[in-house]
Amino acid sequence: MIQADLSGRVALVTGASSGLGRHFALTLARAGASVAIAARRSEKLEALSEELSVEGGRGLPLRMDVTDRSAIEAAFAHAQTELGTPTIIVNNAGVTIDAPSLEQSEADWDRVVDTDLKGAWMVACEAARRLIEAEKGGSIINIASILGLRGSARLAAYGAAKAGLVNLTSTLAAEWARHDIRVNALCPGYIVTDLNRDFLEGPGGEKLKKRVPQRRFGHVQDLDGPLLLLASDASRWMTGSALVVDGGHSAVL
Repeated sequence: MIQADLSGRVALVTGASSGLGRHFALTLARAGASVAIAARRSEKLEALSEELSVEGGRGLPLRMDVTDRSAIEAAFAHAQTELGTPTIIVNNAGVTIDAPSLEQSEADWDRVVDTDLKGAWMVACEAARRLIEAEKGGSIINIASILGLRGSARLAAYGAAKAGLVNLTSTLAAEWARHDIRVNALCPGYIVTDLNRDFLEGPGGEKLKKRVPQRRFGHVQDLDGPLLLLASDASRWMTGSALVVDGGHSAVL
């Protein structure tokens, strides 16, 4: 197990109701952080909060739609009242649409870009405002993707949003470094989750796996070390970075 001590830290994870967000919340709690877990589907957060307590941490469920500024402000205010100012922010909420560009509607594009890029920007800005007011440093971790660094068919909106998120990361890093706020992007490759398991473990996945130099897809645990690196003081001189974790996939794209 990757070791890191986040005792006394307060983290906030968006998109925490399932998949990577859920795992990120558990990873931070196991490292000692109190974790505000935010998502639109609040019914799943209560169970996760109880699981975080079992792991020795504390979980605070927050209903948050990252496309709604007022909901973001309310969630951060509640987290700050109950736990303290979040100094670790994992910008994980995201959606995607897998379809040819000519079959995607303007509404499809807006839904993906508003969630994956605009939502991440609004969450980061709210976090930074509160950190600056509290005169605290912090770490904002934007969950991007290798598809924000390289193109892929059928994922135009998602790829564009993640590419924008990588650039936004470096821009915000430059703006907020003087406040001791670090902003970095974590760019995973193909990670097996409940949402994609059927495809990745099927014939299409077997074909795709041959393009990964390590000849396997990632597991959620493969992101623990990179996440804890960016969340902890071990990365105190890292900001504006895009940390790729993909088994070498992007190296050969």
